[in-house]
Amino acid sequence: MHSFKIFEKHKGFTLIELMIVVAIMAILATAALPFRELIVQREKEQELRVALRQIRTAIDAYKQAVDDGRVAKKADESGYPPRLEELFMGVPDIKSTDKEKKNIYFLRRLPRNPMFVELDVAGTAITPTVDTWGKRSYESPPDSPKEGDDVFDVYAPSEAIGSNGIPYREW
Repeated sequence: MHSFKIFEKHKGFTLIELMIVVAIMAILATAALPFRELIVQREKEQELRVALRQIRTAIDAYKQAVDDGRVAKKADESGYPPRLEELFMGVPDIKSTDKEKKNIYFLRRLPRNPMFVELDVAGTAITPTVDTWGKRSYESPPDSPKEGDDVFDVYAPSEAIGSNGIPYREW
């Protein structure tokens, strides 16, 4: 008469049910890995865009300061910074009074190229930040950038291709 109560005494999951749940979780985790890699790549690409914009804006601001007569320039110079370090180390403002002797800073710090990966055993960067960027001089052609007497532009010296199909070195 009460034979259905026999089944109520056994509560919990069977081994087969647990195996099915574990298998489903494994399939979902395997499917999510490529999405994680894509998300990480897009985050690095966004960091690269921001870093390039910051450095290029600072280079343009340096050139504008030269054109405005606030930064000293020799007759044979282009007016662009001779080194990337000038952007964050500061240059003397020649329009400041002798009492002030102020420097002009164009960046607080130079952003590191997120596509340049070279770490030591402890996980710290080996290459100085300034050396993670490719530098193009004013006299260098855009399709074949080379370093020179000044820094007209920067680029990511990577052969990898971005998610938009354009190599990082052409961004």
